[in-house]
Amino acid sequence: MSRVTADKLTAAYIKIRDKRAEILQEYENQDNQLKEQLDIISNELLELCKETGAESLRTSAGTVIRTVKTRFWTNDWSSMYDFIREHDIPQLLEQRIHQTNMKGFLADNPHLLPAGLNQDSKYSISVRRSK
Repeated sequence: MSRVTADKLTAAYIKIRDKRAEILQEYENQDNQLKEQLDIISNELLELCKETGAESLRTSAGTVIRTVKTRFWTNDWSSMYDFIREHDIPQLLEQRIHQTNMKGFLADNPHLLPAGLNQDSKYSISVRRSK
């Protein structure tokens, strides 16, 4: 039984990757068109709710519920960190580790390991097209 060559595997990999990119682009184009249509309809429904003073609209097709979504952000992270420390409210931040920064920190400080830190490493490949 002969083994498939690296040349054939690489060519197949690139062909599949290109097809996936093509399909993804088609999907994104169609999805963006649908999102635009939904935005137009959502704005019309919000305007109907506003005009009628309604928090919800019951129709034969379904019920529309108007809600308020609030999002918070800062342009001054230094002040935000100071505020969080001052009031002891770390729960205002999300619990996740910035992967690149942690990798760099550990490379610079191999003797400093936070308690409970876990690490998982695995090999992967990247394939570049020949010109």
